[in-house]
Amino acid sequence: MGLYYNRIVVKVGTSTLTNEIGQNNLKAFDCIARVLSDIQNMGYEVILVSSGAIAVGINKLRTKPRPTSMRIKQAAAAVGQCSIMYLYDKFFSDYDKTVAQILLNAEDMENEEKKENLINTFNTLLEMGIIPIVNENDSVSYTEIQSEDKLFGDNDTLSAVVSVLCKAKSLVIFSDIDGFYDSDPRLHPDAKLIERISAIDEKVLPLAGGAGSRRGTGGMKTKLQAAKLAMSQGIDTIITNGKNPAALYKIVKGDNVGTIFIGKNIE
Repeated sequence: MGLYYNRIVVKVGTSTLTNEIGQNNLKAFDCIARVLSDIQNMGYEVILVSSGAIAVGINKLRTKPRPTSMRIKQAAAAVGQCSIMYLYDKFFSDYDKTVAQILLNAEDMENEEKKENLINTFNTLLEMGIIPIVNENDSVSYTEIQSEDKLFGDNDTLSAVVSVLCKAKSLVIFSDIDGFYDSDPRLHPDAKLIERISAIDEKVLPLAGGAGSRRGTGGMKTKLQAAKLAMSQGIDTIITNGKNPAALYKIVKGDNVGTIFIGKNIE
């Protein structure tokens, strides 16, 4: 079976869900819920991959300064996962939508029985009109928090893995900048947005730079890794600014938004 052309995976990061002082951005939660609900009403199947559990947990625990030890981060993730799902459930309910939580570890992808069960769960939820919300299980897994060489690395890679698992046609990664540039626009005012990339090669890779927002774990390098994985399976990947979730309306219409990485033709 090929890709589901009406199936979209959307990834939002910590920088989208929190404001400049690190507090929960309730307007962003509401806007994401409203747009994804409306997109689903247009006939699309939507999966949300969400970061932010640790940051939301730290806000709930009022831990200052930001914890550095693994055990405190994992505790914050456990608390934050409850809080973040409460917020999603609240805001999606305002638009008459039901959400479900799926927490994944790398091992879930490596075990064929677990992988098959996951596929069945995703498909059943989507058939029922439920919006799955996915995160890595940070309270028992350290890969997103610490490791530099891992399957997921952060939720950019996780979103690509979920896209492949669910055979989505499109992956939309919301970043803290407008797309992929020929240099870092935060450092170089004359940086130019690259609107379309058909191959991630030695010309593109060096443009990714280093780490991303101080509030998140993923920079453009991890987004390129995610796009490369998705592209190899025929999935189009769009990187655009998370401050404007309404850009999804243009994306589903096929308009140019941010940077699109064209999926390989595997038909």
